[in-house]
Amino acid sequence: MANAPKPIPSLRWWIGGLLFASTVINYIDRQTLSVLAPYLQLEYHWTNTDYAKLAIAFRLAYSVGQTVFGKMMDRFGTRRGLTVTVICYSIISMSTSLARGFYSLMTFRFLLGAGESANWPAATKAVSEWFPKRERALATALFDSGSSIGAAVAPLIVLGIYFRWGWRPAVAIPGVLGFLWLIAWRWLYYPPESHARVSPQEREMIVADRQESERQSEALRPRWRDLLKLPQTWGTIIAKTSTDPVFFFITEWFPIYLVAKRIDLKSSVITLGIPFVVADAGSFFAGWLSGYLVRRGRSLSFARKLPIIYGGIGMTLLILTIFTTNKYLIALLFSIVTFTYAGFTIMANTLPSDLFERGSVASVSGLGGTGTGFGTIVAFLLVGHVSDARQAMGTHAFDPIVIVLGIIPFIGMILVLLLVRNNEATERGLVRRI
Repeated sequence: MANAPKPIPSLRWWIGGLLFASTVINYIDRQTLSVLAPYLQLEYHWTNTDYAKLAIAFRLAYSVGQTVFGKMMDRFGTRRGLTVTVICYSIISMSTSLARGFYSLMTFRFLLGAGESANWPAATKAVSEWFPKRERALATALFDSGSSIGAAVAPLIVLGIYFRWGWRPAVAIPGVLGFLWLIAWRWLYYPPESHARVSPQEREMIVADRQESERQSEALRPRWRDLLKLPQTWGTIIAKTSTDPVFFFITEWFPIYLVAKRIDLKSSVITLGIPFVVADAGSFFAGWLSGYLVRRGRSLSFARKLPIIYGGIGMTLLILTIFTTNKYLIALLFSIVTFTYAGFTIMANTLPSDLFERGSVASVSGLGGTGTGFGTIVAFLLVGHVSDARQAMGTHAFDPIVIVLGIIPFIGMILVLLLVRNNEATERGLVRRI
């Protein structure tokens, strides 16, 4: 016992920090193309349609991959599964610099999307393994906030390399980050039951909370078709599918939307970044609020659904942006939307670990990611088609799009409230009580 390693205080939050770092790196790798796109369009004479094809190739593989890799995480475990996928997408990210034409680049983007799709199912499963239910929302907010941080720092890293050495090193060098992260991951991440550096008190807290929540069905790994028979599964899928496409509209189309309103982007650089900073604040607020409500004795259902309710209502304010051309008011409205969206999506990411046993958490999370991906692909196709058609007609290009995108999360909120509740499936032990 004298040689036993010293426990790391609050080890679960170090695990959460690793998941945050993984998400940051994941987003830096995926954002390289969008950051470099204006320069690559000039160099290779791409049209916007060409760029859209590259974006859809990534999104298509990412969508399917979330379900496939979610199942893999449940089968092989978080430590092994995320190790394999980070190695794969880091190699692919670096290899993208070898592309010699449009279609080879499209192939690399497709493969990158497949590899990177494992991050969210794996992180969700890790949270379910390491955090008691009262802390899962905040832990989810921690790793999910890496997406905004990654998107924010990607231009600084990628453009800094591009202006010195060109686009190929700018694509290759960020891929090294994944291998550096793997060193810490392989050293630190083990299940709490077998981790040599977790204190007895922390292990007991984690395991006791899990034993209180889990049923005899813990060892089962339900098939997808069995999961899809449960209304709670559809509730988690709808929670993601009805909100994430709206956020991706903001991340991908916000500058174009401002230009359509005749707002000068050169004088709006700070305006462009504000909604994403606010989204991070929304993530942590929702995670803190949900955990606070659980600690105060409120039901888990109330603690999770309150951010979903204010998220569904708050995102309708997107519609008000069609009535103004003031960039500061638009930034304010978009910021309210991203703040409330963050609350909705954090709960959507937390629900699988609340409702389902460990053997199916990543699978359900992956199904939600797949639904999000296909919803985003359809949304982007419609955004491009409708905006082009309305511009050709000489009318406001984005008005009907913004109205629809403001309504869909509200409808999603109602459906989630109806589907995610205790019912016959709860009594039969197929899902946990919430």
